[in-house]
Amino acid sequence: MYRTPSSTSRVFTALAGGDTVAYHDSLVAMLLASVASIVSGITLASITGTLEDLPGLLLLVPAALAVKGNVYGALGSRLGTSIHTGTFRLTARLDSVVGQNAAVALALSLVLSVLLAFLAKAVAIIFSVSPTMSLADFMVISTVGGLLASFVVLAIALLLAGGSVRHGWDLDNVVAPLVNAVGDLVSLPALVIGAQLAGLDVVTPVVALAMVVAAVAVTLWAVGSSLDLVPVIMRESLPVLVMAGIVDLVAGIMVEKRLESLLQYPVLLILLPGFLNKAGSLGGVLSSRLSTKFHLGLRSPDALPHGVGSDFAMAFSLAVPVFLAAALTAQLGAVITGVTGMGFLSLLAATLLGGLIATVCLVVVAYYSTAFAVRFGLDPDTYGIPIVASTLDLVGVFALILALAAVGVI
Repeated sequence: MYRTPSSTSRVFTALAGGDTVAYHDSLVAMLLASVASIVSGITLASITGTLEDLPGLLLLVPAALAVKGNVYGALGSRLGTSIHTGTFRLTARLDSVVGQNAAVALALSLVLSVLLAFLAKAVAIIFSVSPTMSLADFMVISTVGGLLASFVVLAIALLLAGGSVRHGWDLDNVVAPLVNAVGDLVSLPALVIGAQLAGLDVVTPVVALAMVVAAVAVTLWAVGSSLDLVPVIMRESLPVLVMAGIVDLVAGIMVEKRLESLLQYPVLLILLPGFLNKAGSLGGVLSSRLSTKFHLGLRSPDALPHGVGSDFAMAFSLAVPVFLAAALTAQLGAVITGVTGMGFLSLLAATLLGGLIATVCLVVVAYYSTAFAVRFGLDPDTYGIPIVASTLDLVGVFALILALAAVGVI
C-alpha cells in the first residue's frame, strides 16, 4: 500500500538535495574522516617542540596535506568518471586506465613535493618568515614525508574504487572525504619521520639532491611517455597543482604567523587539520558530482548555475553535522592529550561560524572551477578538486581565524 511521505521525510529529502543515498554516503564518509582527523590533530599538537626546532615547518603543513588530497582526490574523481562511463577495470597493467592514473599520481606526488620545498623556502623569504630551515631541510621533509604518505593514500584510493564497483557506491560521494582523511592521517606522521633526516651534515644534502634528480627523471618520463593518458594528465595537472601549492603555502604563512596564538591554545592545532579537511571534502564532493554530471551531459556549465540547486543544498546541509563533528573531535583530542583548551562553547561557535563562511565560498569555487574547465575543453576531474581544495585551505584558514576573532579567542 502506498504511503504519503511524512513531513519529516520530505524535509530530510529536501535538505539532502533530493538524493538521500548520496547524502548518507557522504555524511558517513565525512564522519569517519572526523575520527581519522583526531590522529592528525593530536600529531600536530604533540610536535610543538619540533615546530620550534624547525622554523618554517608549520608553513609546509597545509601544502603537504593538500598535495595528497589534490593528487589523489583528482585521481579518485577520474576513476569515478571512468566507472560511470564503463571504462574502469581494476588491474595492475601499466597501460590500463587504473595503471596509468596510479603511475602519474605517484610521479606527481614526488615532483610536487620537490617543488613545494623550493616554493616554501621562497615564500618564507618573500613574506619575511625568519628564521626558517635550510632549503635542504625543506626538501628532505617534504619529499620523504610525501612519498611515504603517497603509497598509503594510493592504496586506499584504489581500494575505494574497487569497493565502489563491487558494492555499488558512488565514488563521487565518498572519495574526497576519505582520501583527504587518509592523507591527513598519514601525512603528518610521515612529515615527522622526514623531519628526523633534517639537519644532518651529510645525509640531508645527499637525500635532497637525490630527490631532485628523481623528480626530474620522472617528469621527463611522464611527459615523453608513449602511453595515452600519462602525458596528458601530467601536462594538465602539473600547472594547476603548482598553483594550488602556492595558494596552500600562503595559507601556511597565515598559520605560521599565528603560531604564538595556536601554541597558547593547542586545541586549535588539533582542530586545524580536521577543519581544513571538512572544507576540502565538502568542496571535493560537490566538485566530483558536478564533474560527472557535466561529463555525462546531465548539466551544462552555464555562466550562472542552473539545475544544480540540489547539489548546493546537499553541501550546506552536510556542513552543519561535519563541522560540529570537527569541533567535537578536537575537544576529544584535547581531553585525550590533556592540552590546553579554550572552552567548548567558544570552540564550537568558532568552528560552526568558520565552517559556514567556508561553505559559502566552496559552492562558488566548486561550481565555477569545474564549469570553466569544461568550457575551456579541460578535464574537470583534473582541475576541479585541486582548485577547490587549495582555495578552501586558504579560505578555511582565513574563515577560522576570522571566526576565532569574532568569538573573542584571538
